[in-house]
Amino acid sequence: MSGKIQVGYLVSYDYELLKNSIPTIYNEADNVFLAIDINRRTWNGENYVIDDTFFEWIEAYDVEKKIVVYEDNFYVSNLTTMECEIRERKMLSEKMGIGNWLIQIDCDEYFVNFQHFVKELSKYNSYLEMPIRKPIQIAAFWLILYKYTTNGILYVDKPTKAIFATNSPNYTVGRRIKAQTIYLNSMILHESLSRTEEALRFKLQNWGHNSQINQEFLNKWLIVDEDNYHQFEDFYYIEPERWKKLGFFPTKNMNEVKKWVESSKNLSISNTSLFFKNGGQWFKFLFKK
Repeated sequence: MSGKIQVGYLVSYDYELLKNSIPTIYNEADNVFLAIDINRRTWNGENYVIDDTFFEWIEAYDVEKKIVVYEDNFYVSNLTTMECEIRERKMLSEKMGIGNWLIQIDCDEYFVNFQHFVKELSKYNSYLEMPIRKPIQIAAFWLILYKYTTNGILYVDKPTKAIFATNSPNYTVGRRIKAQTIYLNSMILHESLSRTEEALRFKLQNWGHNSQINQEFLNKWLIVDEDNYHQFEDFYYIEPERWKKLGFFPTKNMNEVKKWVESSKNLSISNTSLFFKNGGQWFKFLFKK
C-alpha cells in the first residue's frame, strides 16, 4: 500500500510564513491542507486577521490545485491552548484521511529537502495498512533559527528531534503520539523564534506552550546579538539548558542558509546516531502491543 503524501498546516497569525514553507513541500505533496479558524481566533482566544491578498497568493501559486482550505471552529474557551492544539491537529488529520501519511508542518518550518524525506518515508508504507493496530510516528530534525540580527541569523547549534508524520493521529502533546518513533535523516529550518519582538510576544501568549515559558527567556532573547552571542548559554524557552549554545549564519537568505546546512558536517545527523536511535526505539516497543 502506498497511500498519499498529505501535508497539513495549522494556519494562524504567522500565515505569511507559508509563502516560505509551502514551496519546500508542494511538488512532492499529493494534497496540502490549510486549517484556519473560521472566526480567526488563536488557541488563546485572541483575534487575528488574514489579509485577502494571502488567499490571492494561494490561488496563484496552486497551479496543480493541491491546496485545500479547511475552515472550522478550532478555539474552545474551556480548553487550554495545548488542548486546542491537539484537538485541531486531530480534526485536520481526519480531514486529510486516515490511511495516508499524515504530515503536519507549522507555517514557520521549511524542509531543506522534502523529496528526500518522502523517499525515506516510503520505506515504511506497510504501516499504512493497519494504522490503528500499528501506530507509528516519524521524526526528523529541526535546526532552530533563533533571531535575526543586522547581518544574519543566530541559530541553535545542535539539531533537535521533532515529530512530523504519523499513520495514526491520536496526538497527546503537539504532534506526538504514544508509539514507536522512526527517525529519518532530514533537516527542517524552524523559524520559531526569529521574528520581530512584537510578533514574538504575541506568539508566546497564544501558542500551545504559553503556560510553560521560562520567565528569563525573553530578556536573554532581547539582549543577544551577532557580536555577543558567545558570551551566553542556555537559550531554550522552557528548560534553558536544552539549547546550550548558538551559532551564526552570515546571511538572511533562506536558500543560502539551506545550502550552508546541507554542506555542513557539524549540522548533519550521522548514520551511526540514526542507527542507535532507531534501534533503541525498536527494542523499547518490541514487547508492547
